Amino acid sequence: MIKLSKKIILFDGVCNLCNGAVQFVIKRDKKEQFLFTPLQSETGKKLLKERGIDTIQIDSIILIEPNVVYFVKSDAALEIAKNLNSPWKIIHLLKVFPKGLRDFVYDFIAKNRYRWYGKKEQCMVPTPELRAKFLD
Repeated sequence: MIKLSKKIILFDGVCNLCNGAVQFVIKRDKKEQFLFTPLQSETGKKLLKERGIDTIQIDSIILIEPNVVYFVKSDAALEIAKNLNSPWKIIHLLKVFPKGLRDFVYDFIAKNRYRWYGKKEQCMVPTPELRAKFLD
């Protein structure tokens, strides 16, 4: 099992919206709590398999914490926001809405993300400055 010392964000590496979200988190992760890896990467696939997360059913951002807890969809997004600096952590307050409603909105955006934001031919390659924030 891959040992984790930080929280890992798994994301769709070919999705422009997802890549933008990763860049957003990197800029606001002042405590450097997060590492990143695309769902499509070997490390991403291994992390999912080790935790028994069904990759066929997952079309989502996934947050894995060092104690093997993981979050998907709106829960993942809100947990990530909770760990960012203010004012962004206030987004976590959206957790008061029912999970079904939050995930409905999340799924709607996820379903349309390629059409609205486009996609890349291959996963994002981090710049040398950001390389340490990504797992292979």
